[in-house]
Amino acid sequence: MKLFRKDQKGQSLVEFALIIPLLMIMLVGVFDVGRMLYTYTGMHFTAQETVRLGGFGYPDDEIISFAKDNFRTGDGELLEVNVSPDSGERKPGEYVTVTLDYSITPFTPFAKYVFSDSIQMSADSTIRIE
Repeated sequence: MKLFRKDQKGQSLVEFALIIPLLMIMLVGVFDVGRMLYTYTGMHFTAQETVRLGGFGYPDDEIISFAKDNFRTGDGELLEVNVSPDSGERKPGEYVTVTLDYSITPFTPFAKYVFSDSIQMSADSTIRIE
């Protein structure tokens, strides 16, 4: 008995067409993860530099302004800055903490179903007041 092989010239094209959407979503997902890591690194650096002002006794408005002006990995106007304790309650020898919050909207399709509309990122730093 002789077996016949059917012509399979379009097989690779069909397999590629089935796999390419998944590969594209993964590629854009890696881009989003890289963007989140880059933004977090910038936030962490900004928090460390900003908290130094609190350690030197600067008032809250100058600390907040410094953080927003020096945040380079996103829009500084959208950066939320919290300083605790308030400048009136700070005493030498105690600690001051600066917390930065920022939200990122992912580029990846279907990510809004996993992360809602945006991804909230937070970074903080603490230093002893001089």
